[in-house]
Amino acid sequence: MQAAAAGRTHPDRRKMLSALAPLMPARGYFPDFLTPAAASGGLGSGIDAVLSTPKPRLRAELSLLAQDNALPSWTRSLADGDVDALRRLGRALHQYHSSVLGPRWRDVATRVEADRRHRTGVQCRAGTEAMLRTFGPMLHWQPSVLTAHYPVDREVHLGGRGLLLVPSYFCRRTPVALLDDRLLPVLVYPARPLLPDTTTPDTTTPDSRLAPLLGHTRAAVLQTLQEPHTTTELAEHAGVSLSSASEHAAVLRRAGLVASVRERQQVRHTLTQLGADLLSAGAPTSLVQSNSVARSTLRPRHCAHHD
Repeated sequence: MQAAAAGRTHPDRRKMLSALAPLMPARGYFPDFLTPAAASGGLGSGIDAVLSTPKPRLRAELSLLAQDNALPSWTRSLADGDVDALRRLGRALHQYHSSVLGPRWRDVATRVEADRRHRTGVQCRAGTEAMLRTFGPMLHWQPSVLTAHYPVDREVHLGGRGLLLVPSYFCRRTPVALLDDRLLPVLVYPARPLLPDTTTPDTTTPDSRLAPLLGHTRAAVLQTLQEPHTTTELAEHAGVSLSSASEHAAVLRRAGLVASVRERQQVRHTLTQLGADLLSAGAPTSLVQSNSVARSTLRPRHCAHHD
């Protein structure tokens, strides 16, 4: 009801919803290409991956969607990889994020990051099997099978590819997986509810506590990397030169606080678990988590999907 009322007031939002709603029915299947693994690198990376989906995959997944849903005529152009149709989808995803998710993004990020830190903390202290057991009763680990409550009977064989576990603010009750077994195995699951004390406001800044150890600039660089950034982005966000950003990242990388991966002509930096732990020790948990990006899907993926 709120979305409909807002649509009457804001034509742009109505256009956005009309573009996205047919692709994302309330129940059943929706295309896997809308939740790319590249979204872990941020909103821009995720939308770029959506818009770069190969034409055969667009056609196959939209055809599957059309089996149980009436699709508007413009989706035929999308299935053909039409540039204008793809741009329309990209604009709609950006608008959805800014108008619907944006106002609640701090809450989303806090809850998802708290879940991620809990699971990785258990994994670091007690190993992967102990971490998998933290998902009970939603998931059950019995070496070497992970069993999940799911709307349909289905087996996914990893074949040595590993499994990407994605905490989601929007997932409810049961986890959900991508339908196409040829894609990187992904399991989206409901993020743990926050403990009451993780939402207590605190105005202490991490760099004020870490500055005596790292120096103000390097502490600011470390705090900036709560979100993955390229060297250029790091320089802009931390307010330092490109060469200085590269040097600080290198020092933090040698200390084991930062990991760097080359992506074509750029290098992307992100915190390691040790770096995240240092930040959480240098500042209140609530502040560290609220500034973190939720490494989740591009949009709410309800667990009733893929019936």
